[in-house]
Amino acid sequence: MAKVGIFVGSSGGVTLGVAEKLQELFDGAELINMEEDYDDLSQFDEFDVLLIGSSTWGQGDVQRDWVDPLYEMNNDEPDFSGKKVAFFGAGDQKSHPEEFVTALGKMKDIFTKLGADTEFGYTSVDGYSFKYSYAQKDSNFCGLAIDEINQEELTQERVENWVAQIKKEMGI
Repeated sequence: MAKVGIFVGSSGGVTLGVAEKLQELFDGAELINMEEDYDDLSQFDEFDVLLIGSSTWGQGDVQRDWVDPLYEMNNDEPDFSGKKVAFFGAGDQKSHPEEFVTALGKMKDIFTKLGADTEFGYTSVDGYSFKYSYAQKDSNFCGLAIDEINQEELTQERVENWVAQIKKEMGI
């Protein structure tokens, strides 16, 4: 059975809340809060599947607890070959329509560059209203996009559908 690690950076608690829902739905998954539980890049080695979560801030920036680990990844270039990776995160499509969940796309680029298989968990942009997102690839986001501010009522269903999709795509 694949060992699942959920790595999450969350400032306002929304992305952490999604990570906790994911942990409930992935039996035996380990949750690593980037602020409290993250030590170094070797923690990623413990898992076959990585679910990477970050909210988007400012001009499409990743959540602050991801800044140093991503900097290390860019400099140390660890080998993520053989890792199955999917992305999830929160944004506000009405207040920040020009960079909605852009952090997911930035993180996908880094993990892909390091050899991870990042073609899992794409979700449709249908049902969202935003101007631009670097996380948008054709008519999909490169992961699960959550907007608790404007579409809170859709979060649980989106999470459950995404988990079913990930399990099927990854064969876990």
